[in-house]
Amino acid sequence: MVAMGSLEASLQVFSGAAPFIKYDSTYSFGSFLKYKKKTGTNVMRFFKCSSIYNQVPTIPTVRFGNLKRFESLDCKCQNAESVSGFTTENENGTWFVDNDSKFNTIQETGRSPNLLGSKDVQTFKKESESSVSDIIEEEAWDLLRESIVHYCGSPIGTIAANDPTSSSVLNYDQVFIRDFIPSGIAFLLKEEYDIVRNFILHTLQLQSWEKTMDCHSPGQGLMPASFKVRTVPLEGDDTATEEVLDPDFGEAAIGRVAPVDSGLWWIILLRAYGKSSGDMSLVERIDVQTGIKMILKLCLADGFDMFPTLLVADGPCMIDRRMGIHGHPLEIQALFYSALMCAREMLAPEDGSADLIRALNNRLVALSFHIREYYWVDLKKLNEIYRYKTEEYSYDAVNKFNIYPDQIPPWLVEWMPNKGGYLIGNLQPAHMDFRFFSLGNFWSVVSSLVTVDQSNAILDLIEAKWADLVADMPFKICYPALEGQEWQIITGSDPKNTPWSYHNGGSWPTLLWQLTVACIKMDRPEIAAKAVKIAEERLAQDKWPEYYDTKRGRFIGKQSRLYQTWTIAGYLVSKLLLANPNKAKILMSDEDSDLVNAFSCMITSNPRKKRGPKNSQKTYIV
Repeated sequence: MVAMGSLEASLQVFSGAAPFIKYDSTYSFGSFLKYKKKTGTNVMRFFKCSSIYNQVPTIPTVRFGNLKRFESLDCKCQNAESVSGFTTENENGTWFVDNDSKFNTIQETGRSPNLLGSKDVQTFKKESESSVSDIIEEEAWDLLRESIVHYCGSPIGTIAANDPTSSSVLNYDQVFIRDFIPSGIAFLLKEEYDIVRNFILHTLQLQSWEKTMDCHSPGQGLMPASFKVRTVPLEGDDTATEEVLDPDFGEAAIGRVAPVDSGLWWIILLRAYGKSSGDMSLVERIDVQTGIKMILKLCLADGFDMFPTLLVADGPCMIDRRMGIHGHPLEIQALFYSALMCAREMLAPEDGSADLIRALNNRLVALSFHIREYYWVDLKKLNEIYRYKTEEYSYDAVNKFNIYPDQIPPWLVEWMPNKGGYLIGNLQPAHMDFRFFSLGNFWSVVSSLVTVDQSNAILDLIEAKWADLVADMPFKICYPALEGQEWQIITGSDPKNTPWSYHNGGSWPTLLWQLTVACIKMDRPEIAAKAVKIAEERLAQDKWPEYYDTKRGRFIGKQSRLYQTWTIAGYLVSKLLLANPNKAKILMSDEDSDLVNAFSCMITSNPRKKRGPKNSQKTYIV
């Protein structure tokens, strides 16, 4: 087979845009497509014109397993000796044509005659790229289905990675809640609902399991980070076995990080399942309704925090190692807001839920106001921060969080485009994390956590900073990377999170699907399509890595697993949604008028008027 770069070169030869290149007659595409299918081998032949074969170098026969991808192009030219307009070749080796215009021979300039019309070349190129894309998709589906885990004979999820080259499995053979989300969405888009339904119900059962670490038990609403299907001897019968689910709530995880995002993703997937399948009976089940309430109770519990954002420790989400995101990281806030919006749609209107829904609505308003006002930065806002006064003691303070202007990093002053903006990574007293975190910004657009103008500004920034955020492989998990002493202090000199690797500025192809949903929502799918095209040129050839390293994402990650399931699923979801954008609605949330009105009231309200004894009535009942 011929790689896409070789295909481009051959097309350029035929169109007269490049010198002839000596091609080998045999190509191995095995590194690009691991294709294994049923029987037989069909052959794609580029041309069947004898006159062209006589004039151009050998084009390899390209084999695509058992798939008949390309039909031979009908040749519209005549034999070389009868081509109209050609006369003869003079002693200098120059071809003369009837209209006195002439072109140089291959030997003289390295340019070739345009043997195919431009329309033929463009048609061939388009069909070739489309067919290669189809093959990559089919391979991806094969790999995704190979990753499916069964429990008691039924599909229940997909393992994190199925890398035959890795000697250390760790926990990559488990089903992760967050990793399964793109897999689940892919199956929903294919109308394969059983695996998603089974996943939702079985993880719900795990939610109520006893969770203990060093004699401490977290709240019942906590969802596991992952689970594994194990075969154990049947109690009382050593000759028989049974399958059991073995969950990990973080007590066995590296660093013992708590999976805060698991429950939030579970609610988002549940709503997507209901909207996609139309099976609202699952959502209405008592155990499912109870599961939703338990997650909300855990998230809405009273604490010492003065902010509506969710306070978490480091490593609570996709970034599950020490990366300085403890406090109020954007990714958790975006998922929190999205889960609240989804839960509000699904909670049954019963007496026991009224107070909970009221508390949920209050939190939605406060959270959206807080993120839009205090997390947002563009060139104008950056200039305001640059001129902040500090040590303000007042209800009407402009610099509410006492941010010191010197915190603005030098890289940001030059990096911020004139058009565009984004949500910062974290906000705490006297601290703003100005790093760009991709997933949090994408999902803030998807969930309507930000305004329409802010959503478009985020996409504007992505386009303006394409070379930094996408480059050779989409998409940077965060930008920029922590380096030098900052990396040593914040990560603890983590050897896996070295600069421009893994969570520290690595490029993660799975982020394609969140980018795609955000772009479709803002009616700008061409941005996602461009990113998918870049990824498509390498993913299958590189064996679907977990992440890429270096500033431009040129290297496969030094510890990256191959055949990473959410890389495969993220690509498939992007392709499916770009082909049918209306289906992205199962993941989107639209801002309703009640929230907009409440938001407007908050802007004009005076905080001093609200001071006084707090109503002792309980906020909600679960």
